[in-house]
Formats: sequence, C-alpha cells, structure tokens
Amino acid sequence: MRLLFLLLFLPIAVFAQERISLESCYALAREHYPTIQKLDLIAKSEDYTLANANKAYLPQISITGQATYQSETIDFSQSIGRLPLPITLPKVSKDQYKVVGEVSQLLYNGGATRTQKQLIKAQSAVQTQAVETQLYALKQRVSNLYFGVLLIEAQLTQNQLNIETLQSQLEKATVALKYGTTLASQVAELKAEIVRLSMQHTEYEATKTLYLQILSTFIGQPLSTNTILERPQSRRIGKGNQRPELKGFDLQQAVLEAQERQLSSEYLPKIGLFAQGAYGRPTLNIIKNEFDFYYIAGVRLQWHLSPLYSLSNRKQLLRFQGESLSADRQAFMMSTELDLTQQQTQISKLQRLMEQDKESVALRHQVAQAAQVQLDNGVITTHEYLQKVNAEHLAQQTLLLHEIQLLQAQENQHLVTNDQ
Repeated sequence: MRLLFLLLFLPIAVFAQERISLESCYALAREHYPTIQKLDLIAKSEDYTLANANKAYLPQISITGQATYQSETIDFSQSIGRLPLPITLPKVSKDQYKVVGEVSQLLYNGGATRTQKQLIKAQSAVQTQAVETQLYALKQRVSNLYFGVLLIEAQLTQNQLNIETLQSQLEKATVALKYGTTLASQVAELKAEIVRLSMQHTEYEATKTLYLQILSTFIGQPLSTNTILERPQSRRIGKGNQRPELKGFDLQQAVLEAQERQLSSEYLPKIGLFAQGAYGRPTLNIIKNEFDFYYIAGVRLQWHLSPLYSLSNRKQLLRFQGESLSADRQAFMMSTELDLTQQQTQISKLQRLMEQDKESVALRHQVAQAAQVQLDNGVITTHEYLQKVNAEHLAQQTLLLHEIQLLQAQENQHLVTNDQ
C-alpha cells in the first residue's frame, strides 16, 4: 500500500514543481520593469496634445478694455470753418473708453494645425520607441542572470557526482583500512577531498541563490532554489536586423521631415472670420460723443512674412540634424556588425572546443577507471588516484561550461539582431 501511495502522488509532486523559461523571464521582466509605465503616459500625453491642436479650429473668444487720455482730438469747428448757422458742432472728448469682445473663427491657417498634429504623432512615436529600446536592453541583463544560474546548476550537478564517486571510493578504503590493506593517511586524504568538494558545493549554492534573487527582482516573481530553469533551444539566426534602435532612427527622421513641413506652413497666409461687439465713447460715429454699443464683423487675412527671413537657415539646421542622425545610424550598424562577428567567432570556437572536450572526457574517464583499479590493487597512492579523478572531473566541468556558453553565445547573437 505504501508503494502504491508513493506511485500515485509522486507524479503530482513532480508536476507541481515550478518551471520557467528564458522567454517567460523576458516577458515578465518587461511587464515588471518600472519603465513600462512610460508607454501609457506617452500615449495619454499624445491624446491630450492632439486634442489641444484640434482646438485651433474652435471659435476663439477674447475681451479687451482700455481707457485713454489723448492730448488732442478732432475739432470740427476748425475743419469745417465757421458756419452762419445757429448750431453747435460736437467736440470729441480727450478721455476715451471702450470694452471690446471678439469672436473669431479660423478658416485656413496654411496647414499649420495639420503639420503640428503630424509632428506631435512623430515625436510621441520617437518617445515610445526610446522606451522600447530601454526595455530591449533589459533582455541582456536577464539573459546573463538566466545563463549564470544554468551554469551554476551544471556545476552543482557535476560537483555532486564527483562527491558520490569519491564517497564510493572512501567506503572501499575504509574497509581496506579495517583489514590493514591500506594506510589511514589515504583514507584521510579521500575525506579531505570530499570536504573540499562539499565546500565548493556550498559556494555554488550560495551563488545560485544570489543569482535567483536578482533574477526574481527583475521579473517580479519569487524563484526558489527548486525552480527549474528550462535550457533554451539552440537558435538559428537569419541575416535580418530587427533591433528597436533602427526603428528609432527611422522615427527620428520622420520627426525632422514633419518639422520641415511645419516650417513651410509658418509663412503661409491665415484666413478667418471675426465679429466684435463693443461699448465705449466715442463709438464708430465719432460725431456722437456719447457712450453707446457698436459692432464690427468681417473677414480677416493675416500674412506674416518674417519667417521667410530665417527659413533657409532653419532648413539647413534640419539637414545638419539629418546628417548627424545618419552618422549615428551608420555607427550603430557598424557596432552591430562587430558584435555579430564577435559572437559568431565565439560560437565557432565553442563548437570546436566541445568536440575536443568530448574526446578529453572519454580519455580522462579511461585513465580514471584504470587508476581506480590500480588503487584497489595498491599500485598507486590515493594522492595519485585523486589527481587522475580530478583531471576527469575538470574535463567534465569544462564540457558543461562550454555547452552553456555556446547556448548563451547563440542567445547573445540573437539579441544583437533581434532577428526572429
């Protein structure tokens, strides 16, 4: 019954063990990193800014008032002369007052609103892509931690196998010591080596715990030492380059083009309707020197030609910025090509080393097996046996190291281009 109980519940325990992949870590780190909040803020800012730009075509209302005193006004008696009539000509007061309310409706502004909205969208796209670039750079940090844990786990596994190998040999040596066929110093040397490996095991576990804690902080999920980090599959890299920085360069170029279109709209005429209602003294009929209401309505044309003075220079400045942006893009592409060359060289080197590692492990294993037989027969000392065994363990660890490094180099090559 006890065996049946274990068989029933063991699969459940294994299935419940937490697993996580590198791609999952990428996605969790992106969602958890504080910078992700900027994307929503940029989108909201764009909406509000566009709404403000659209309000340029809403009726504009203004109220102004003024009170003035002037040294001289129109004197009709001097302008018309003395008339032989029994009338008194009015005189305009030197103190004058008016309050004016105006409603204006823009009809055409040379495309300024349209180009402004295009520029707003282009600038928001650049800001969004800058955040995407920051989030993409986060992948490299997550990848380093992830493969660091995988490497430590491989070393832990190999370390445990080494301890078990020496533990088995220690049991044989202990029996031999009991019957007087070996020396106590040889038993002590085996125990000392097992202690050394156990200390190494403790260091590996501490390092793994640290890496998991840092990775947990990045992804916002708890990771225990029992969490299984799935080994990534080997990637096949194409020739494309989908890095977010390249899209960022294109979007910055779009901003420069929108700014140039905006320059052209500045010197075009603006046409609108207006209506003014006022109260003051004098009114439009200045002969009537009294407070009264009056109004004016019509079409207004405004054409400011002063932007033409600096138009050529400002366009030249935009061209300089475009050339600088092109230089930055070329520098980025060159850096990317160098990184790709470095990673490809690293991959080729590791593939060759792994072939040599496998041969070395096979040969070291034969030597260690022979040394074990020689030790059992008293041909070599325990110290000489440990030298052979440690050489085998080192060859195995080197192979594991190169396997993980190859996977990491392939992942780094993918991160250089982001080619899917």
